[in-house]
Amino acid sequence: VQLQASGGGLVQPGGSLRLSCTASGISLNGYGTGWFRQAPGKEREGVACLSDSGADIHYADSVKGRFTVSRDKSKDIIYLQMNNLKPEDTAVYYCAIGRVYGSSCVGPEYTTWGQGTLVTVSS
Repeated sequence: VQLQASGGGLVQPGGSLRLSCTASGISLNGYGTGWFRQAPGKEREGVACLSDSGADIHYADSVKGRFTVSRDKSKDIIYLQMNNLKPEDTAVYYCAIGRVYGSSCVGPEYTTWGQGTLVTVSS
């Protein structure tokens, strides 16, 4: 069972990136999916989490209106579209899955994690 995150990089403020997370050895059916991030010196935070059904989505206040989480269950891929990026979005981004309730974005409830991809927003 593995989650492989990709798509990070260096982008200027106001730019966009799309992160992808591919699941292998496991189907996303039955799992909530989430994106988390950890900036240097800060605690990990839940950025965007999606319920198994897709009906419930949670976004951190800091990313509402700028980030969009989605999932292609047929391909077992999770996406995070990030627009209007700001320097404070700089962090290592992790994808995770877990048998969570609804769109819970509590990290310890997620049981399988990807390796992280670095997003740097800087001019």
